[in-house]
Amino acid sequence: MGAPKTDNVRNVVLVGQGGVGKTSLAEAMLHLSGKTARLGGHAGTKPTLDYDAEEVKREFSISTSIAPIDWKGTRINVLDAPCYPDFIGDAYAAMSVCETALFVVDAAEGPQPTTVKLWYAAEDLRLARAVFINRIDKENADYDTCLEQLRERFGMRLGAVTLPWGTGDAFEGVIDIVRMKARHCEGATQTEFDIPEEYRAAAEAAREQLCEAVAEADDELMMKYLDGEPLDQEEIESLLSKAIAERLFVPVFVGSCTRELGVHSVMDDIATYFPTPTDYGEMPLIDGTELKISSDDDRPVAFVFKTLNDAQQGRISFIKVLTGTLTPGIELVNARTRKSERLAHLYVMCGREMTEVGKAEAGDIIVTTKISADTGDTLSVSGKVEAAAFQFPNSQYRIAIEAVNRSDEDKLFTFIDRACEADPTMKIERDEETGQTIISAVGEAQVSVLLNRLEERTKVEAHIVPIRIPYRETIRRVASAQGRHKKQTGGAGQFGDCYLRVEPLAEGEYEFVDEVVGGRIPRALIPAVDKGVQETMKEGVIAGYPLTGIRVACYDGSYHPVDSNEMAFRAAARIALKKACADAEPVVLEPMENITVTIPESYAGSVMGDVSASRGRVTGMDTDDRGNTVVTATVPYAELVDYATRLRSLTRGTGDFTMEPAGYEQVPYDVQKHLVEFYEEARAQGR
Repeated sequence: MGAPKTDNVRNVVLVGQGGVGKTSLAEAMLHLSGKTARLGGHAGTKPTLDYDAEEVKREFSISTSIAPIDWKGTRINVLDAPCYPDFIGDAYAAMSVCETALFVVDAAEGPQPTTVKLWYAAEDLRLARAVFINRIDKENADYDTCLEQLRERFGMRLGAVTLPWGTGDAFEGVIDIVRMKARHCEGATQTEFDIPEEYRAAAEAAREQLCEAVAEADDELMMKYLDGEPLDQEEIESLLSKAIAERLFVPVFVGSCTRELGVHSVMDDIATYFPTPTDYGEMPLIDGTELKISSDDDRPVAFVFKTLNDAQQGRISFIKVLTGTLTPGIELVNARTRKSERLAHLYVMCGREMTEVGKAEAGDIIVTTKISADTGDTLSVSGKVEAAAFQFPNSQYRIAIEAVNRSDEDKLFTFIDRACEADPTMKIERDEETGQTIISAVGEAQVSVLLNRLEERTKVEAHIVPIRIPYRETIRRVASAQGRHKKQTGGAGQFGDCYLRVEPLAEGEYEFVDEVVGGRIPRALIPAVDKGVQETMKEGVIAGYPLTGIRVACYDGSYHPVDSNEMAFRAAARIALKKACADAEPVVLEPMENITVTIPESYAGSVMGDVSASRGRVTGMDTDDRGNTVVTATVPYAELVDYATRLRSLTRGTGDFTMEPAGYEQVPYDVQKHLVEFYEEARAQGR
C-alpha cells in the first residue's frame, strides 16, 4: 500500500446517533473497494472495524477505527467514530483531523439528539458536512419526511445528490442527481440506467435545487444561472466541489449499507467532489495562528489525535501528518514535553490490521507505536509548533472506585492513570480529604469498559462505591468552656488546664488568639493548646467532619510546674473545644455548586423542576445563539453526584451541563440530624 499524495487524500469521519449503521457503511465501503472479501458484520461475518472484545460484547463502537479505502486513484481515510454518548469524545477527536463529517441517519428515525450535538461540533470545527440516509429499505422508511426533518433542523443548504429508487422492499438502487442516472448494484458490480419515467420529475426538481444551491459558490456563474441560462455538466461539478468545501452546500445521499446500495455513489462523490486536505483543514495553533496543511512545506509536523492501549500492540498513536513527509525512524520533538520522539515504524491501520509503510505525506492519517506522546500532542522538528487543544465533551459523570483487595490500590491507580492519558475525556484523582479515588468520565458505560479492561489485563478487581461528600462543620454563636486534663496514676503525672472562647469567623477558616496574661499558662505551652485545637477541628465535634470558620481564643488556665507538658495541654484543648462548640450552636455545612444546564426549550420545565426537587434554586434562564435554553442554578453537591445520568434521562440525551464550586451553606435540619445519627452509630460500632 503506497503513500498517497496530499491531493489524493480525503479524510472523512462517520458520525451520527449510535446504532444507525455508521460501521455498516464503512464495512460496505471496504468490501466494495476490494479491501475485504466479504461484507463485515453482516450475515454472521466478523466485523473488520468493531474488533475489540468490549465492542463485540456491547454491539456498538467504543473507539475510533480507520478504514483506508483506495477508490478511483484516491485514498479515502474513513474514520468510524463511536457515537454512543459515553464514548463521544473519540468522535470529537476524529472530527478535529478530518475535512468532512459524513452524518449517517436512519431513514425511519431522522436526526436524533447525538446527531444534533455532533452537527454543531462539526460546525464549530468548520468542517464540510454530508449526510447519508441509511436503511431506506426498511418497511417504515420515509425519505421525504427524513429530508424535511434534516432541513428543518440544519437548514436549507442540505440538498439531494442521490434519490431512492423505490423504498422498503421495493428499493432497487439510487438516482444519481449529479450525473442524472439510475444506479443498481449487485455486489461490487454497478449498472447504470436511464432514470425511470416515474422518477424523472423528482430527479429534475432535485437537480434544479442542486444547481440553485451550488451556484452560490461562484458569483459569475450564479448571475448566469439567475439570468435563466442553464449550467452545463462541467460547471455543476466544479461548483459542487467548491460549494461543499466552502460549506455552502451539504450533499445528501441515500441507500442501504447491508444491501450495499447507494454506497458506490458515496465513494464516487467523496473521491471526486469532497475537500482535500489542502482545500480545507487548517490546524489552529495555540498561539492563535493556523498551520496550513501543505505538502510543499518540508518541515514535518504531526498531530496525535488519539492514543490507544492495545492488549497486543501496546501503545498505538493515531497521527495526522500536517506538513512535510514522515519516514520511519524520524525524530520529532513534542511541543508539550520538549522531549524527542522517534517514530521507528509507520503503519496504515485497517481495523486491527497494521501494514507498514515507507512514508506518509501531508494530509494523510497513519499510526505508529511505542511513543510516549499523549492525545492532543504536536510533534515537529523544532518542537515549537503546537496545535490548539480541541474541545472535548464535559466529563461530569463522577464515581469513586476501590480495589476489592486493598493491596491492589497502586496497580489500580497506575492502570487507570495510563488509560486517562490515552483518553482526555477521563480523569483520575485522589481526593485527599475523603481518601477516595475519583474517576471523572462522560458516562457510566465508559467506566464499565474501563473496569472490565482493568480486570482483564491486570487481574485487579474493583468496584464502585458511593462518593463521600466533603461536609464541614462550623458554629453560629460565641461560647466558652474550660478544658481540664489531669492524670495521676503511677509514674509522671499530667496536668493541663485552659479556658477557650470560640466565635464564628467572618472570613477564613481558622484563627487562634493568645489572650493569656500573668503567666497563667507558660508561653512555651500555648502552641500546644493551638495544636490540640487544630487536631480536634480535623475530627469535627458533632458529625465527624472538619471544623472551619472559627476563631479560638485561649484567655485563661493554670499549670503544674512538674506535671504540665505539651501532651497535657493538647488534651485539655481538645476537651475545652468540644465543650465550647457544643454550646456555640454547631451546624453542618455542605458544598454547593453553580451549574449551567443547556437544553432544548421543551425540557426547561423538567430541568427546573428537578433543580427544585434537589434542594437547589434557579438563579437565571437565558437562550443561546442556537435556540437552546440555558438554566443556571445553585444546587448542593450531594444532589449532583448522579446528575450526569439524571440529566441524560430527563432530556433524552440532549442536555449538557457544567458546574463549579459555589462555597458552603448550612444543611437543612433533617439532613444534619441524619448525618449526626449516622456518625454516632458508626462510632458506637467502632467504625
